Amino acid sequence: MEYFLTEEQQMIRDMAREIAEKKIKPVRQELDEKGEFPHDIMAELARSDLLRVFVPEEYEGMGGGVTEMCIVTEELSRVCPGVGTTYGANGLAAMPILLYGSDEQKKRFLPKIAAGESFAAFALTEADAGSDAGGIKTTAKEVEDGYVINGTKQFITNGEVADVYSVVVSTDPAKGARGASIFVIEKGTPGFDFGKEENKMGIRSSKTTQLIFNDCKISKENLLGKRGLGFIIAMKTFDRTRPGVAAQAVGTAQGAFDEALAYAKERKQFGKHITSFQGIQFMLADMATQIEAARSLVYATARMIDAGSKNFARESAMAKLYASDVAMRVTTDAVQIMGGYGYMKEYPTEKFMRDAKILQIYEGTNQIQREVIASHLIK
Repeated sequence: MEYFLTEEQQMIRDMAREIAEKKIKPVRQELDEKGEFPHDIMAELARSDLLRVFVPEEYEGMGGGVTEMCIVTEELSRVCPGVGTTYGANGLAAMPILLYGSDEQKKRFLPKIAAGESFAAFALTEADAGSDAGGIKTTAKEVEDGYVINGTKQFITNGEVADVYSVVVSTDPAKGARGASIFVIEKGTPGFDFGKEENKMGIRSSKTTQLIFNDCKISKENLLGKRGLGFIIAMKTFDRTRPGVAAQAVGTAQGAFDEALAYAKERKQFGKHITSFQGIQFMLADMATQIEAARSLVYATARMIDAGSKNFARESAMAKLYASDVAMRVTTDAVQIMGGYGYMKEYPTEKFMRDAKILQIYEGTNQIQREVIASHLIK
């Protein structure tokens, strides 16, 4: 469908697509099998200014928004959802700084993120606090000239490769979620270290690592927004970044669909191309329709956010929920259409299927998205 992208947005899309086809596709299988972080690809994205698209011009960005972030994420994920995750996580970590950072904090961190000189990571999840974000146990105790942080963060995308971390901690444990705060912490801060690197089913070119804080001393200037606003900042951040996960899902589904369609046009059984069989035709029709419906919801939501709407949590949750469910269905059907070949690592469809599963889990499971949507309907 025609989404009436501006000339600049079309340029961004074409640039991202070219990098995905020429730089990512030749190495995606190797990155997946070795679990390697795509350093060269991220450097290429930086040189092409695609890390700047969602950063305001006053902080050396291109002045775009959620829509531009979605455009890039979809194109990268169409070839490799793991690279799409790495790109999206960078934006996720920058978002709370964009929304609640002081001018000094923005000037300190955003230009380097925009230039690709610093990668970023967002740290909320813990071993016992996933969907229950208010159950975090990592603490920040106030001392005379700052805070001392202790605790462990789990399943952190961009983990050890990041340079800047937006970290949700408890400054007032007795207050539960209302006692959470967010600090921006840089790699190399004494007392900040890394634990094990996770061995994942999918998105294997994206690094996922534990963060360990052991009497990590930071300045009060590292506090983002106000003390006690951490949970609100995190939720407001997710409202703006969930369309990015949805765009990743759309790209994942589209990539798998493209492979299945191309295969179906070539594959013959019983003396006919399998596209002549109604069973295959109906599967392809349903897949294409679901992808387009998901894409429409994603870009409508992204534009709603960029236009300055004040209330979009429901739509953001809908986009993430629907698109990620579509990605799982479409990638599974793509493998089915390709039969035994789809199950083999020689073809990328099995990778798309493995990669798709996490989209129903991170940045809020789809069960949590349904609760968010229902709560807004009931209100």
